[in-house]
Amino acid sequence: MIKTDAVIIGAGPVGLFAVHQLGLKGLKSEVIDNLDRAGGQCIELYPDKPIFYIPALPECTGKELTENLLRQIKPFNTNFHFNERVQEVSCENNTWLVKTNKNNTFSSPNIIIAGGVGSFEPRKLSLEEAENYEGKNIFYSVIDKIKFKGKKVSIFGGGDSALDWALELSKISNVTLIHRRDEFRGAPHTLSEIKKLEKIGKIVIKTKYQLSKIEGDENLKSITIKNDDEKTMKIDTDYILGFFGLIMKLGPIAEWGLNMNRKTISVNTENFETNKKGIFAIGDICTYPGKERLILSGFHEAALASVECFKRAKPDEKYRFEFTTSSKDIQERLGRKTK
Repeated sequence: MIKTDAVIIGAGPVGLFAVHQLGLKGLKSEVIDNLDRAGGQCIELYPDKPIFYIPALPECTGKELTENLLRQIKPFNTNFHFNERVQEVSCENNTWLVKTNKNNTFSSPNIIIAGGVGSFEPRKLSLEEAENYEGKNIFYSVIDKIKFKGKKVSIFGGGDSALDWALELSKISNVTLIHRRDEFRGAPHTLSEIKKLEKIGKIVIKTKYQLSKIEGDENLKSITIKNDDEKTMKIDTDYILGFFGLIMKLGPIAEWGLNMNRKTISVNTENFETNKKGIFAIGDICTYPGKERLILSGFHEAALASVECFKRAKPDEKYRFEFTTSSKDIQERLGRKTK
């Protein structure tokens, strides 16, 4: 059982700012995200595209915004639970119990749902037999690249993730990059580097091919790929990495008894609490009259939700608003020396 002041579901910009606002008030939080890293849509969909509406930042990319938010919350030593998904919630004695797909249970008076438009899940291989090897020989993200050292790795995809990992793993693995089209969608510079490696035999590239067969026993042994002309090719393979993009699903949240408005959660505008006491929704996943789906709106929502979280987490303490410029308590929480 992991006890905390608030469980935050979603590690996108709004979830990260919620960590900050809770931390300033002396509250601890645990963050759960279905993806393998922080940043949400900013990292997965537009890491290098400019954002123009963040206050005091005339222009920044999704990656830069995420990095700045992570730096901002560093003093709070927050625990992140990546590649983990909330399966169910229940309430006991005014405390929420949050259970995940990794059999972790969190106990907290507060749950903040900052899940964007739902949880991101990778598009998976369509072959039925792929399920037998998922999590063992077939992966849709890379957590520990050392796993692939000295192994034969077949990478499927034509975007940045496929190209980036083909380039990185070529340093330690035998890499075959397979794409169903002739043209790649990734960064030109990365593709140029990969082409150079292909010329010297460090990477094998197969275009206009798709996966047609998987063979193995307890572990993956080989794959067969097929092109548009029905020509097949068998490749000995230890691991498959599939980078086919992401799909967005609301997931189990829809079953928690919250007031839903299409695929969003209705909240009040005083503290962005849902119809369930102690469950808050902020960012793109919440709705209310006049709602604007902007990151900065989510920051405002996080700030007000954190006040109510404080009242629930510390019912015997009176909440006092403090300025960060003058509060010694806040500055100490941020690791600043005070006189």
